[in-house]
Amino acid sequence: MRKAFVAIAAFLIALTIMLGLYHPFLWWTFIFTGPFVLLGIYDLYQPKHSIVRNYPVFGRLRYFMEELRPKVYQYFVESDTNGTPYNRLNRSLIYQRAKTDNDTIPFGTQLNVYENGYEWLSHSIAAISHHELNLDPRVTVGGPDCKKPYSASIYNISAMSFGSLSQNAILALNGGAKMGNFAHNTGEGGISDYHRQPGGDLIWQIGTGYFGCRNADGTFNYDAYAERAQTDQVKMIEIKLSQGAKPGHGGMLPAKKVTPEVARIRLVPEGKDVLSPPAHSAFNTPIGLLEFVKKLRDLSGGKPVGFKLCIGRKSEFYAICKAMIETGIYPDFITVDGGEGGTGAAPQEFSNSVGMPLREGVAFVYDVLNGFDLKKHIKIIASGKVATGFDLVKNIALGADMCNAARGMMFALGCIQALECNSNTCPTGVATQDPSLMKGLVVEDKTVRVKNFHNLTVASAVELLGAAGLRETHQLSRAYINRRVSPSVMQSYLETFPYIPAGSLLKTPYPTRYELGMALSTSQSFAPTDYKVSAVDYAHANPYGDTMHDDGR
Repeated sequence: MRKAFVAIAAFLIALTIMLGLYHPFLWWTFIFTGPFVLLGIYDLYQPKHSIVRNYPVFGRLRYFMEELRPKVYQYFVESDTNGTPYNRLNRSLIYQRAKTDNDTIPFGTQLNVYENGYEWLSHSIAAISHHELNLDPRVTVGGPDCKKPYSASIYNISAMSFGSLSQNAILALNGGAKMGNFAHNTGEGGISDYHRQPGGDLIWQIGTGYFGCRNADGTFNYDAYAERAQTDQVKMIEIKLSQGAKPGHGGMLPAKKVTPEVARIRLVPEGKDVLSPPAHSAFNTPIGLLEFVKKLRDLSGGKPVGFKLCIGRKSEFYAICKAMIETGIYPDFITVDGGEGGTGAAPQEFSNSVGMPLREGVAFVYDVLNGFDLKKHIKIIASGKVATGFDLVKNIALGADMCNAARGMMFALGCIQALECNSNTCPTGVATQDPSLMKGLVVEDKTVRVKNFHNLTVASAVELLGAAGLRETHQLSRAYINRRVSPSVMQSYLETFPYIPAGSLLKTPYPTRYELGMALSTSQSFAPTDYKVSAVDYAHANPYGDTMHDDGR
């Protein structure tokens, strides 16, 4: 192709010269042939791209096709059920509910109900009409030390920072939260003017960078925290220990993105790189975490304070629960983020291969809290790919009290899953800081769509409750959700994730599957103890072994 290009280029130059000599006005054809030839000569000698070097000019079509590939695949190749991370069935459902279009489907399910992983709800002959049910169920968040409990919707906006999302996206999300009477998590980027302007309820997330409540050296600033936490709009405070998209990974905001506005919001120096470390500096032990929770609750005036984490090493959560028992300090809520979560940029290895998925995470957190007899003090929030009424019902059945959604709310804003969240080129103006793209997102219209999506999704979850013969979300249990695990075997969530008795982790002997975690954990440290793990210990901790001891516990 290199020789062919040389021949083509020589021909074009010769043709252009001949035409120019014959008709002088045709010298203008150099406007077209000149750049082609010059670009090809550059491609011939540039050292970085082999394809372009061997196929001058034409090799560049590769990058154009790569740019088009996700769009072409989404609209012309993928079926309604095989798109990822969200398939077209679910995306269409969100769009329809956001626009209040018809959200029913014709001719039956497109899902393969005999495929492993298919899930369904056990309905009741004595179903209850949704007209008899409360279409806006609420959950009161606030433990024994909370002076200002918050009545939350069962479905709220998950953490997405200003900076990751555009100002118009933040305005529309918070405006929708205001109209629909649900909460909006700020993300770790802090409380921006665009969170404040609409006046919707806020869950202020505080990450390892302490944005909005930090000193110049990056340590926690209690005075700045108290000033912001005591504002009426902030209803709850969430300490982010880890997130599903990239658990155990920090980040850096490059200097070019630290504008005067971002610097003011985050309390960071303008025009300088800002580090968000992988771990907190305000505490380094389970007891230290709980003391931090208590201090933040006191400084907020008694508002609910909790933490968010993606479950990794199980011994760490046992350690936190042991610290709760020792100190008598309880978080008001725990947000469990699934490893499948994530809206922005994350390293592929972290996004794909780190962190416990949501179902296992919620079941584990509920069971351990119940085993320590702590669940009665603490609400559980499930976060990670929750976009339909059935998603809500499944997670509540596993043990969650309420759910948060990020990507579902982005779809309600108009996101088309272009997969450009990390490139500042989001075509719908949702995940970009480009002013020209941002203008495509009309706040007034999208505000209503966010509200519609929330309200209709909650209503669908309530209808499913009625179909099961239940009136309240707290009546759901794992027995109501079924899952095909092989062509001939179905299991309820109760069989897959069996409960343990309340208080069974407060004294020995522990349920067999929990012995190893209890032995490895201490309230004094997040690191495992020096306990020597033997083959016998692992056998006792086998999750497929008996849950109870021979004495019936």
